[in-house]
Amino acid sequence: MPVNGADYSEKIPNNVDLREDRRLQRALESWQPDFLNWWESMGPSLPTQDVYLRTAVDVGREGWAHFGHVAMKDYRWGIFLAERDRDRRIGFGAHKGEPAWQKVPGEYRADLQRLIVIQGDTEPASVEQQRNLGATAPSLYDLRNLFQVNVEEGRHLWAMVYLLHAYFGREGREEAEELLHRNSGSDESPRILGAFNEETPDWLSFFMFTYFTDRDGKYQLGTLKESGFDPLSRTCEFMLKEEAHHMFVGTTGIDRVVERTARLMIDHDTDDVAALGAIPLDVVQKYLNFHYSVSLDLFGSETSSNVANYYTAGLKGRWREDRRKDDHRLTDDSFLVDALVDGEIGTTEVAALVGLNTDLRREYIGDCQSGVNRWNKILEDAGLAPRFRLPSVAFNRKVGAFAGIEATPDGTVLSPQEWERRRDAWLPTDADKAYVCSLMRPVHERGKIAGWIAPPRRGINGQPFDYEYVHLA
Repeated sequence: MPVNGADYSEKIPNNVDLREDRRLQRALESWQPDFLNWWESMGPSLPTQDVYLRTAVDVGREGWAHFGHVAMKDYRWGIFLAERDRDRRIGFGAHKGEPAWQKVPGEYRADLQRLIVIQGDTEPASVEQQRNLGATAPSLYDLRNLFQVNVEEGRHLWAMVYLLHAYFGREGREEAEELLHRNSGSDESPRILGAFNEETPDWLSFFMFTYFTDRDGKYQLGTLKESGFDPLSRTCEFMLKEEAHHMFVGTTGIDRVVERTARLMIDHDTDDVAALGAIPLDVVQKYLNFHYSVSLDLFGSETSSNVANYYTAGLKGRWREDRRKDDHRLTDDSFLVDALVDGEIGTTEVAALVGLNTDLRREYIGDCQSGVNRWNKILEDAGLAPRFRLPSVAFNRKVGAFAGIEATPDGTVLSPQEWERRRDAWLPTDADKAYVCSLMRPVHERGKIAGWIAPPRRGINGQPFDYEYVHLA
């Protein structure tokens, strides 16, 4: 087997020499049927013959993926860790400079397991949320992208399950089982994080989810990539490579929604594009407001002693830790976090360690702004005046310092009564959702596309837009 390559001769493709640990191999092979049953019952509901999918075959910088038509039920989910750096040392916290751990330190076992379980729980959740979207795909190109996201989220579940089985014994195996027993939106056993229990009933929601919520995933994986526990670090490093496509789907999907709406506004000299079967810009903004604010909650409270402890222990670092110009211990540093100050939205100074959630959230916000700039450039180039904006960090928050207040998108604090009176101007209404859903009519013909979205500028892996990306059953 190549140093970095995946061994596809095994029942579970892997690059971790699974055959060398027969007990672990048997445990994972016993979990595999449960995973496949979950995929059949909770995965994509649209019947297909095969899909033009990317499959990981290596973890190197070049040539790591193979493209080809695959029956989704036969997709080879596997376990892939980035190449090990044998000289790697922990880059932060109390253990800074020590060799990275190849085994779980006993004193950090519970915390590491919890971090892995929470990350693992998000992966199947998004598949469940997107289960029925195939039935309303605007093109075969988009349908293929949906299925690519789905199979890779399934593989990311495998990545976390491997760590639980390999390093956490019986408790890890039990947690791996629970990852398949919780379901998005379930009353009895919901997913752990709120955003992963929200509905994704239409493709505008899907594009917003893959832009905003998968971008949160990027930043969470980025902090875990810094972990002193080397197998977790290597796992997340490779997951980030796959995650990039998910955010590409969201970024370019919203690009194309805005392009189509802008084109119809110009061609018909009207803002009333609903009459023309497109999505009005103000509705796009409302969806943006919702998905962005829900995703902000995923970063947790503005201050957190748990995250401070994770950092000091070397379990979870900062985004791009190696680029930070400080001592990477932060014991004597302070940081300004967002806070409610005398009833107004402001900031307060706290110990840097307890402000790490805010630090990460701000990195995320800056990244989100890049997409807004893209979409505004489309409007600017079209000669249109409207502009998209990220709402205030206090808008529509259910977690953290602003959970107990209501604020407008520009950050003005409102009474609960005023919020109820005005919220429909900022968040999708039932009528907005019904209208967007009314546009979701499937276009499954080769080279055709729905009227509410522009075609992509290029296809996948050098293929044209009218390529047969999906063969339906």
